[in-house]
Order: sequence, then structure tokens, then C-alpha cells
Amino acid sequence: MEEQIANVTENKSTRAGEVPMSEEERRRTAEKRAVTERKRQALNLQRENILSQRTSNAARRAALASALAEIEQLIKALE
Repeated sequence: MEEQIANVTENKSTRAGEVPMSEEERRRTAEKRAVTERKRQALNLQRENILSQRTSNAARRAALASALAEIEQLIKALE
């Protein structure tokens, strides 16, 4: 009975079609996801900051548009 419970808990971590991962691999994967999510959040904050800025200076507007395009490209690259 104890063996069956142990087997169930071991198999519970893998779903159909998934390759079993070690705890170290799971930790690294979770860290990578967290880093990516933090980068995405930072880029979205920068994007919102640029969108909130208003200026009548044409050169400044062009610089903001360029920065916005670059940030949006980086956000797409994270997806």
C-alpha cells in the first residue's frame, strides 16, 4: 500500500506526454520563467511611460516613437 502511494505521488508530477524533470530542472525552468516575466513587466512599464508622455517638439516625438517601436519589438521577442 505504501509503495502504491509513493508511485502515485511520483507519477503525479508528470502529465501525459511530458518528459519527467528533475527538481533542479524544474527550479531552473521556474527561474527562467520568472526572469522573463520580470523583463516583460519592465518593458511594459517603459512602454506605458512613453505612451503617457506628451510633447510638441517634433524631434522628441520622433525619439519617443522610435523608443516605443524598439520596446514593442523586445516585448514580441519575449513571447
